[in-house]
Amino acid sequence: MNEQAKLRPAATQSPPFIGFGARIDKSPFFEATRRWGCKAYSVYNHMYMPLYYETPEADFWRLVDHVTLWDVGVERQVEVAGPDAHRFAQLLTPRNISNVAVGQCKYVLLTDENGGLINDPVLLRVAEDRFWFSIADSDVLLWAKGVALGSGLDVQVSMPDVAPLQVQGPKSWPLMRDLFGDWIDDLKYFWSRESALNGIPVVISRTGWSGERGYEIYLLDSSRGDELWETIMAAGARYEIGPAAPSTIRRIEAGLLSYHGDARLSENPFELGFERLVDLDQEADFVGKEALKRIKAAGITRKMVGLELSGPPLAAASENPWPVLTTEGATVGRMPSCVYSPRLKQNIGMGLIDLAHTDVGTPLVIATPEGERPAEVAALPFFDPKKQLPSG
Repeated sequence: MNEQAKLRPAATQSPPFIGFGARIDKSPFFEATRRWGCKAYSVYNHMYMPLYYETPEADFWRLVDHVTLWDVGVERQVEVAGPDAHRFAQLLTPRNISNVAVGQCKYVLLTDENGGLINDPVLLRVAEDRFWFSIADSDVLLWAKGVALGSGLDVQVSMPDVAPLQVQGPKSWPLMRDLFGDWIDDLKYFWSRESALNGIPVVISRTGWSGERGYEIYLLDSSRGDELWETIMAAGARYEIGPAAPSTIRRIEAGLLSYHGDARLSENPFELGFERLVDLDQEADFVGKEALKRIKAAGITRKMVGLELSGPPLAAASENPWPVLTTEGATVGRMPSCVYSPRLKQNIGMGLIDLAHTDVGTPLVIATPEGERPAEVAALPFFDPKKQLPSG
């Protein structure tokens, strides 16, 4: 063995340690997540985000069988306020929000001038002249400030002192009723309401990123984060609550895209299956409208699809997308997300594939780190296609 080979690190070397520092922000619930045994974190929107507590699979089963509490303070709120707030919110998204009511929530897209996807937040209208964009992982605050500067509209763009928790799982309903009262029974899917818990000011929405029934609790006073966390955990003990984080297993089962994972600025809404969120016929203007008209007229050449991989369980795709090949070996796409579903007993994932190879049942090959695996195109979502669990 030559000297250079001796110095080369082993392929099986453990990942490097990444320590906590002051440069990355921490949510009001961060210390509670450490106290409750979070075993891994990532960085999302310049903030530490929990990844799992017991194991990803154990956290998944607690989510689908019981109820879980997530620190999702990384869902930063970009607030749009002022006399022209509604007009400006519409300028940011291709979804028609002309009829969104106070208290209503909408899943929306943000696109750039070329029609590329900037973010896919949940929009909350919290007052007549105030909106929150509850964002995924990109710098929407800076983008919105830049658009506002040249818009000529009377609007203020800021990031308020708001930090959400998610309460997700089939037992979230009775737990939230215990915490907030019987009015929870009447809170409709994708609607919100202001409330308080032991004097802690919050906004409650019936939303979530789990594919299960769930709620988000938006804390309006960051100094009371630890108190809010412990109050929910104590009330949830009778329902076998456990701390958890957004479940990769469950979100892929549900076909939920992860921004900067499955999609980014180089993709447009039509490629990602978001046609329903783009209204090119509305009278109002929005950033990217003309570009999206051109894209729709020309037609797409690739599409996001579900993929089922044969063979034993695979480690989740995380660092780099896996190449997608035809059975003859030609590269036709990439698969950034893959996980083994213990419920479906199947390796499942999502990939952006050349249009000619996207029919359900099309045989393909995935070049995984463990070797090539036979695969085929599958319909999305993999589980609960009518979304009866979160909306029922």
